[in-house]
Amino acid sequence: MDKYTVRLNAFEGPMDLLMHLIEKNKIDIYDIPMAVLTEQYMNYLAEMQEFDIEVASEFIVMAATLLQIKSRMMLPKPPKEKEEEEEEDPRRELVERILEYRRFRRVSVELDGLAALQERVFARKPLPLPVRRLPPEEMSVALLVDAFRIAMEVREEITIPKALVAPDAYSIQGKMEDILVLLDREGGQMPFAAAFPSGTRAELIVSFLALLELIKLHSVVIRQGDLFGDILVCLRTSDH
Repeated sequence: MDKYTVRLNAFEGPMDLLMHLIEKNKIDIYDIPMAVLTEQYMNYLAEMQEFDIEVASEFIVMAATLLQIKSRMMLPKPPKEKEEEEEEDPRRELVERILEYRRFRRVSVELDGLAALQERVFARKPLPLPVRRLPPEEMSVALLVDAFRIAMEVREEITIPKALVAPDAYSIQGKMEDILVLLDREGGQMPFAAAFPSGTRAELIVSFLALLELIKLHSVVIRQGDLFGDILVCLRTSDH
């Protein structure tokens, strides 16, 4: 019984439990069978209560959300006119939250892996090898992740949790807008660490994902004037 109870307690939040159920049942995130997912989710909550495990409020809120989506999908659809726009899928918002959480988890795992690798690396005298300077567009995600870890350490946020719950209060879109506002205020250029002014681990990681998205959309570029110089975040202009 103790082993079973520990398994039930292993989920850090409702999104963590949903991802477990989706992966366990090989569910297509873009076409979620709400009846199946809701039933299994409710079964887990019932098991938690059976073993006297306190169910956090966020689990209950997610249960209500799943039941609401399931109910909406069971309602008969009214006949549509030919020119009428297609009705929005009730699952759309849930799918977006699941996809965003999956991105959180991947970044969290990558950061954990880099931290573990760094602990096993011993410093050695650098060899006099020729170094090719990469243009801003060629800066790898791995280098940015490493720079992000340094920014986290400055804020005494060294340990990255393995299972990270994405708070509803933070959104990638919102943080993208925040970064653009900061860049505009700083004249179009700012130190990399300035993109993460404050916040919890979760909020800082949302900001990092937002920065990656801005790079992907070619809204900003990353510059490093010297090999070991400061990394700068810059608004992309027509010259770049």
